[in-house]
Amino acid sequence: MTGYAEQLFDSPLFSGKISIKSLNHRYFDWHYRGTPIGSLETGLRTICQKRLQRGRIEVSLDLVFLDTSGWDYWINEEMLKGLFSTLEKLFVEKGKPVRFSLDNIFAIPHAVEVKRKDFTEEELAFLMKGFQVALEAVIKARLKEGRQLERKIRGYVQNIKRIVKRLEKLAKNHPLDIRSKLEQRLKEMDSEGMLSEEKLAEEAAYLAQRYDLTEEVTRLRYHLDYVQELLSAGDQEPVGKKLDFLAQEIYREANTINSKAQDIKIIKESLAVKSEVENIRQQVQNIE
Repeated sequence: MTGYAEQLFDSPLFSGKISIKSLNHRYFDWHYRGTPIGSLETGLRTICQKRLQRGRIEVSLDLVFLDTSGWDYWINEEMLKGLFSTLEKLFVEKGKPVRFSLDNIFAIPHAVEVKRKDFTEEELAFLMKGFQVALEAVIKARLKEGRQLERKIRGYVQNIKRIVKRLEKLAKNHPLDIRSKLEQRLKEMDSEGMLSEEKLAEEAAYLAQRYDLTEEVTRLRYHLDYVQELLSAGDQEPVGKKLDFLAQEIYREANTINSKAQDIKIIKESLAVKSEVENIRQQVQNIE
């Protein structure tokens, strides 16, 4: 499910912005960019994963530090002295003055290092709080989208239930139709009267039982009821993977009915079920 939130904050130590974007993904997929924050990133990731089990989570943190006491500076004086001394001799020989900008010095590898000190407990708590505020806003947006997806899936389930009712009526006559057709065909093939009436009835009954659709229709009803049960659950437990599995099971039952059916009307209804299931599967990929 998707969602976006942005949190601005200011303190005596720094100011900045946290943004969190949630995109559809089958698994939890964390992406961080912005100001390097070291081990704090792991802490933010842990907080986020406890609340969100699925989705591509893009987190951006931009900090502006207002207090210079939080920084460490290191200058490689010996290296710079040696470098400037050598360059000075070279420029004297060429008759040119030595000029270096601050940017030139910072561009020299290993000449200058500017490093942010570790965050204090106060700073960590402040950043954590800002992140959690933004995360709650994202969760709220995801819940809103989740309710919309729920309504869509309920609609598809109701469509399948109506199809199953029609299948149920057709399936009742299915074995009888098969038996009647097979008895007629066997009689036509048995031109010399080699097959007894008992044998004809036995063969027809066997094939009629083989192509009986009662179990498949019953399982379809069970799976659909379970989907509705999951959608109606009042807790916040993730149901996306369960719904995805049930959609696969419903699709499998429809496939079995399609392969066993000897009636074009039943085949059309089973194809209609598969079409609705595809709609469900597209939606449940986005549900946590």
